[in-house]
Amino acid sequence: MSFHKNFAILATLTASLYLGVSGAALADKSDDTVNIAFAKELDNPNTYFSSARESTIFGYAVWDTLVERDPKTREWVGNLAESFKWVDDLTLEFKLRQGVKFHNGDAFGADDVVFTLNHFSDPKTPVAMPNTVAWIKNAEKVDDQTVLVHLKAPFPAALDFLESAIQIYPAKYYQEVGDAGFSKQPIGTGPYMVDKIEPGSGYTLKAFPDYHDGGPRQKPQIKNVEVRSIPDTNTQIAEMMSGSVDFIWQVPEDLTQKLKTRDSFNVVQGETLRFGYISMDVSGRSSADTPLKDVRVRQAINHAIDRKAVRDAFFAPSSQIINSICSPLQFGCEQDVTSYNFDPAKAKELLKEAGYENGFTTTMYFYRDKAATEAMAQMLGNVGVKVDLQMLKYAALADKQLKGEIPMGFVTWGSGSVADASASTSKFFDGSDIDDVKNAELTATLKQADTTTDPEKRKESYSKALRQIADQAYWVPLWTYTTNYVMAKDLNFTPTPDEFVRFYDMSWN
Repeated sequence: MSFHKNFAILATLTASLYLGVSGAALADKSDDTVNIAFAKELDNPNTYFSSARESTIFGYAVWDTLVERDPKTREWVGNLAESFKWVDDLTLEFKLRQGVKFHNGDAFGADDVVFTLNHFSDPKTPVAMPNTVAWIKNAEKVDDQTVLVHLKAPFPAALDFLESAIQIYPAKYYQEVGDAGFSKQPIGTGPYMVDKIEPGSGYTLKAFPDYHDGGPRQKPQIKNVEVRSIPDTNTQIAEMMSGSVDFIWQVPEDLTQKLKTRDSFNVVQGETLRFGYISMDVSGRSSADTPLKDVRVRQAINHAIDRKAVRDAFFAPSSQIINSICSPLQFGCEQDVTSYNFDPAKAKELLKEAGYENGFTTTMYFYRDKAATEAMAQMLGNVGVKVDLQMLKYAALADKQLKGEIPMGFVTWGSGSVADASASTSKFFDGSDIDDVKNAELTATLKQADTTTDPEKRKESYSKALRQIADQAYWVPLWTYTTNYVMAKDLNFTPTPDEFVRFYDMSWN
């Protein structure tokens, strides 16, 4: 069914509901529960074993991190750490906050920090995003309130990763129940505690009454949070109209523009670090004889896609066309690199030179933005690259990528909201199991950029790496994303560019 037909159905539905619920579809708030709908399910409550944004958001509610950036000032402040300092280029010292409790009543201390960092940075632990912990050599307990974190090499983005990707788990409880038990009943120190998790359906959180004072996070202002997985945006909006949902996000731009004309909701657009790209199996992991090994084929694919037309048709005008595999908001994200204008004739010429005058067939996997994906597939088909589209849930797509089973993939990446190219470009081309290119020289250049403490030298190395990626047309950089939030009139929430939906910052008007 086409998008326009979907919207016509939605318009009919909302019109029929409008008379009955127009005073804005406000649900009874007497139970102090905010109802939230996300398109993707919570694929794993253990945030170390998921790369999905929904898992990160869950983690921000249930656990605390050692440090955080103040969302307004962007200054570093302590959370579970009362204070912290760089001892030298390879050592961070943390003085821990006293009086903090886990949801089961256990006291938080140095043992929990040491266990978390050492366990999840161990190469034997199959974390979803190894780059977030790979910089850690080990954590050392000095006393009950002091921990030293030793780095393998200088890593200027260490605090960024400690904030965005390293929640502190309870050592004793985790070791008792193991990975599987912890995923079923997570325990943290965060503002919210887990009430129940229904795999594939959603979860419910309750405010933690003993949440600690003194950190950057406030105590929850809403008692209960109920999150449901509703993949279809039209269904999400229909449920908002009926009053059973108070908050949705990542609403398509054209739907958002329609909703702005109504007074039933608050509609807010927020800038993000997220960007879209098409990955290509350059090293032949999915097939030894893939045409994607040929640089001319990859250049042809870049020339075949009219990025601006797709952006204009399906995304916000404020979304930026990018030339590098990173966000322009990230440190080191050089955009002045080789770019490929929309030129179908050039694409056909390159395919002919590469021996594919009659084109070829490949598979492209994706997990979102179906209409935009179909438009790009049609553009590729116009030059002879016939694309078999396969839509998967994000977790399944990520698993196939890890196994090297994806010839091409249309994916978005939010970098864990780390404003540093080490969280994007370096992750993709690091020589690990998710690396489609396996270029040792490129990996070495990125590692140098990641570990150099001189900012200017870091920029030089990132620039060199990004120019090489662009020259070889390894992937197709597309555009940045904004996020559209739609919420009930009586719900107060201010989005932040890091895309972390902080439930504890929500309140009733």
